[in-house]
Amino acid sequence: MYFRKKTAGGRVYLQIAESRRVGGQVRQRVIATLGRLDVLAASGQLERLLRSGVRFATQAMVLSAAQDDPTAAVRRIGPALVFERLWAETGCRAVIEDVAKERKHGCALERAIFLTVLHRLMGGGSDLAADRWREDYRIAGAEALGLHHLYRAMAWLGEELAATEQDARTPFAPRCTKDLVEERLFAHRRDLFSRLDLVFMDTTSLYFEGAGGQTLGRHGHSKDHRPDLPQMILAVLIDGDGRPVCSEMWPGNVADVTTLIPVIDRLRRRFAIGRICVVADRGMLSAETIAELEARELLYLLGTRERTDKVVRDVVLADSEPCVPLTITRRGHEIDYEAKAVTIGSRRYILCRNHQEAERDATTREAILANLERQLAKGDKALVGNTGFRRFLKTEGHGHFAIDTTKAEADAKFDGVFVLRTNTDLDPLAAMLRYKQLWTVEATFRTAKHLLATRPIFHKLDETIRGHVFCSFLALVLKAELEQRIAALGRNGSWSEILADLDSLTETELAHDGRRFLVRAAPRPAASLALRAAGVALPPTVQALAAD
Repeated sequence: MYFRKKTAGGRVYLQIAESRRVGGQVRQRVIATLGRLDVLAASGQLERLLRSGVRFATQAMVLSAAQDDPTAAVRRIGPALVFERLWAETGCRAVIEDVAKERKHGCALERAIFLTVLHRLMGGGSDLAADRWREDYRIAGAEALGLHHLYRAMAWLGEELAATEQDARTPFAPRCTKDLVEERLFAHRRDLFSRLDLVFMDTTSLYFEGAGGQTLGRHGHSKDHRPDLPQMILAVLIDGDGRPVCSEMWPGNVADVTTLIPVIDRLRRRFAIGRICVVADRGMLSAETIAELEARELLYLLGTRERTDKVVRDVVLADSEPCVPLTITRRGHEIDYEAKAVTIGSRRYILCRNHQEAERDATTREAILANLERQLAKGDKALVGNTGFRRFLKTEGHGHFAIDTTKAEADAKFDGVFVLRTNTDLDPLAAMLRYKQLWTVEATFRTAKHLLATRPIFHKLDETIRGHVFCSFLALVLKAELEQRIAALGRNGSWSEILADLDSLTETELAHDGRRFLVRAAPRPAASLALRAAGVALPPTVQALAAD
């Protein structure tokens, strides 16, 4: 039904009409003629009629008011709806509240930490940026927080524990409040029948724009290619289900090969675990490390340096035994692998090859050689500084360069190859698949450094730096939880689309006819998927607020 004007005899009348289908035609039918429009308006009868109908059409009137009111207050509600639920169900909220109870604080530390973690998930950046960012979001309990509360929460998370609680420290990192949080989070998960028999570990460097604290900021090998800046090292350990277990932080001049054993020793003491299998990349590998792992009767699956390890390069890669093939479907694409075990004395190696990667390596080398030929035709002086070219060059008379075909042929044996060293009795394909799970950790670091934007780190004290970085770890916990719940639904969700769609879910507060309402926007598809996975119901489209 609708209102319409009808002109007759020079006068305008107001009618209520409806449209209906008769046969194949749409017909209009007048239900009632209310009277002359000018008389109705002058007498106030039209206003009274519409006002009496509003109580039966509040939603439509409020939505209309929302479109017409440019001053309405808009807040984003999607991120808090989803991640507040996960924050509670992963145990983060209860654990932090419980640890915080042990000391008296003048602010809600749990709310300050949740705000910081949510900011990391949705955009990331400094604590100052988080304080400004929250103004556009509806986050329960965050209204009374100030920037100094965020700083205080970071310092509390990274605060060193008392000397009597330093038993499980490593030579390069003290035990802090954040360690208590990690241990109690793991205990919460263990209550849900989880096991920790497979541990993946990888490290990365995080550089500082500032001094980098009292001890953390040191110059070392930079994986960010910023050797000019002080840095710290961050390690994340992930279990076999892809869930973050704990994080470790130490000064930026500590070499990776010296960290694995202390971290594993600490891990076993902190989480009261017995026999585990350690999976780590080639940066952790050394003869001393392997000897220590075997002395502790720990299983390991470690990447090797195929090009620089003489045994791997000259013996393992030259083994003539056939490999066992395996095809894996990943994101709709088939990937062809093969693997075999090669035993040399007491050492056991797993030789693996990715055929698609091998084709890409061969294509890249052919492109380099073709470009090299073109450059040599122009003159060879500029080629000396190009490492991509130099590895395929040899010198000839009078200091000139030429392509070394022997080097190019030798390089081909590394195409698509990666070699593992292990003391497990896993069959080659199973060992390869276990090691491939380590790439989950590497993806975690890419997420931590880019998606979660751990940087910039401007804090001046070790404790606030540790707290700042640990909030990124907690964000990874929530991200992993949501992704696993989405996978349990049999769905795949683009993380960037999920964040964008959650960010677009808004709630508008406006006034109409002396009353206040909240009007919710419609969710986009990725937001609907995240809400369903988290088990969160949307608030009503229009919700009346209680009078002040």
